[in-house]
Amino acid sequence: MTARHGRGRLRIYLGAAPGVGKTYAMLGEARRRAERGTDVVVGIVETHGRVRTSDMVGDLEVLPRQLLDHRGTSLTELDVDAVLVREPDVVLVDELAHTNVPGAGRDKRWQDVEAILAAGIDVVTTVNVQHLESLNDVVESITGVRQRETVPDSFVRAADAIELVDMSPQSLRRRMAHGNIYPSERIDAALSKYFREGNLAALRELALLWVADGVDAGLDRYRESHDIDSTWATRERVVVAVTGGPESETLLRRAARIATRSAGGEWLAVYVARGDGLVGPGADQLTRQHQMIKAMGGTFHTVVSDDVPEGILQFARAENATQIIVGASRRSRLSAVLRPGVGETVIADSGDIDVHIVSHDYARGDHATRRPRRGEIGPRRLAAGYLLGVLGPFALSLLLLVTDDLHGLPTESLVLMALVVATALVGGLIPALLAAVISGTLLNLVFVQPIGTLGIADPENAFAILVFVLVGVGVASVVDLAARRTSQAASARSEADALSVLAHSLLHAGDDISELLRQTTEVLRMKGAAILRTDADGTSVVVQHAEAPTSIEDSDVDVPISAGLALALAGRRLPAADRRLLTAYAAHAAIVLERRQARSDSVRATELAEGNRVRTSLLAAVSHDLRSPLAAIKAAATSLRSEDVDWSPTDEAALVETIDESADRLEALVANLLDMSRLQTGSVTPRRAAVDLVHLATRVVATLSEPGRVTVCRPVEDPPMAVADDGLLERVLANVLENGIRHTPAGTPVEVRVSSHREQGADRVSVRIVDHGPGIPSGASDRVFAPFQRLGDVPQGDGVGLGLAVARGLCEAMGGTLDVEDTPGGGLTMVLELPAHAPVDLPAQEPLS
Repeated sequence: MTARHGRGRLRIYLGAAPGVGKTYAMLGEARRRAERGTDVVVGIVETHGRVRTSDMVGDLEVLPRQLLDHRGTSLTELDVDAVLVREPDVVLVDELAHTNVPGAGRDKRWQDVEAILAAGIDVVTTVNVQHLESLNDVVESITGVRQRETVPDSFVRAADAIELVDMSPQSLRRRMAHGNIYPSERIDAALSKYFREGNLAALRELALLWVADGVDAGLDRYRESHDIDSTWATRERVVVAVTGGPESETLLRRAARIATRSAGGEWLAVYVARGDGLVGPGADQLTRQHQMIKAMGGTFHTVVSDDVPEGILQFARAENATQIIVGASRRSRLSAVLRPGVGETVIADSGDIDVHIVSHDYARGDHATRRPRRGEIGPRRLAAGYLLGVLGPFALSLLLLVTDDLHGLPTESLVLMALVVATALVGGLIPALLAAVISGTLLNLVFVQPIGTLGIADPENAFAILVFVLVGVGVASVVDLAARRTSQAASARSEADALSVLAHSLLHAGDDISELLRQTTEVLRMKGAAILRTDADGTSVVVQHAEAPTSIEDSDVDVPISAGLALALAGRRLPAADRRLLTAYAAHAAIVLERRQARSDSVRATELAEGNRVRTSLLAAVSHDLRSPLAAIKAAATSLRSEDVDWSPTDEAALVETIDESADRLEALVANLLDMSRLQTGSVTPRRAAVDLVHLATRVVATLSEPGRVTVCRPVEDPPMAVADDGLLERVLANVLENGIRHTPAGTPVEVRVSSHREQGADRVSVRIVDHGPGIPSGASDRVFAPFQRLGDVPQGDGVGLGLAVARGLCEAMGGTLDVEDTPGGGLTMVLELPAHAPVDLPAQEPLS
């Protein structure tokens, strides 16, 4: 045996479910390698009786298997020793997750593969995604089946190559229905349980995501080995920086929204902790936000760095992030000017990573204190203006006295005038007027001869002081007027913005009145809003938002919408300017309510039109289909009463039978018509109770026209009870079974099979009615349930095409579903599903004796 050096290479074909073609792909790879001269042998391949898979083995060398006895049964396993002795270049080992028979040497087949790889032999193998250890619980929650055979993710991830063998759920179910995966006796159970379309779609997504994660890890290794620091935007990856503060919740929601806008996007929250650990939020805050991140589908990470922007950027580059989200600064503008904040630094150093600065309620100051609008003088500014207007002139006069040899009266006047202007800018009109008077008085007392008295020796100085006071008053008035105009302009702009949003929502929004109330309370800074209806019976709430009033008397402001309707708000009294905006919102609310009413009228009109269509079709059908049995009854009865003909007993019996059969047809037709009418008017009220489906099906079969053609199957153990109306369900089964008998060749059996499964955590019971007739055209699965449809399968005179329509309507009224599937080998399968009364795990089916 030639000595080999190094470890063998492992190639894995991964599939989402059995039957996608993993073994076939593995054999195709083996044949390609063999054609290139590689020494390839088959260690073990499970064909499961599939002809195409067996043919694919072809002339490949197949090593003998290890024969083991287990509890009196001879079983075969992979013979690892035979592989090591044969020493091929490549060995094929199917079903990596397989558990070996006791005595085989190792517990798991993946351990056998590990031994072969250690000997330097390459291995090509297969595995399904449900057998991966990390996904075991997820698969169980989806399919309701726990996989006992698993493979460690670390072993699969360590493979040199992983190739996904993909197939759409619809294609896989067709393969199953055509008998290409399981034998015919297992097909129906598989299609109704594990191979449900929803299960297959979820398993496929798991496989794609698991492989994509492996691709990401390989990409990260490549970028690290080649010292690539730039971002490769293979998919959107959003990093959001959190501080533990209350503003972080806004950032997290924005990150989740951005990530979900792109397929495969993910988002990561990062908290940068200082190296000294002296500054940081409370542990409870971070814990709460960690839980919030997990609930929204993100991941939480902590990095340590004394430089917060650098820590964020290093983490983002390490994760190959495409976008970074940081909150708007909470620092004052002065602090931002003196030292750039986190957001500014991240933007400057981000390179090719997009950066979002997200505003929040806590940006630049305390969110609880409403910042005055530009031009509006708040209490703090007013207090500062009074202090400056009263104390400023004295302080400035003292300074001028100390330096009196450096300036004269003109300079002193201008300096005090500048103080008056500054006071007007800070505190508005009243403090500026006060500053002008005090400054003029001090100018006279301190700087104009005679000093220390209010008297003025030079008339020119008196005129100068008068002009000083008048100019000060004028400047203060102008500054105050500008401030008020600025405030009014800001208010008008805010109102215009709100009206613009309102107009946009009027053009593009639907009839969401709750969203309109939310906007109203937000724009007008109210606590809550409601639309109230007032009539003879009192006041009632139509719709409300937040802390809404329940009556006009409880509201702080209200405005009428239409007759009997009013928009009422609670929170504060509105100024006149805001009332104009409130009136606009009330008008918008009226339009939304009218739109909702119009939509409701449209739906009602559609329902009436549909009802008229059904009635028209009904009359058209009745004109012929009711006449046929009535004519047959009339003809037979007239013949029997005729005295001109001497009927034999055989002839009389035939005529009586004709009357009986026609009466039965007429009774069934009238019953279907009445049922369809009840379904159209919504007057079917099922009385739900626990129903034994097998017993009910057996009872229904006995009433059919050809009961001998129907076989009722059930599980070996008693199936679960279904929640349904016994009488309505009997009608459903009778209609569907008669349909199967009528549309299949004479003598062809019809089977009734009962099974159970779990769907989205709920237990369901299904009844599958399987026939082997001509089936229906492709794409006609929905039309077969439409009223007055025959799809060309029966003569025009045989019924009005209501049986399946009534059956589906009654089934849906009981909370169930009725659908169609192709029968493997030809024919049609009707699948009736109902909620289960009690969960039970069921084995394979067998015919009733």
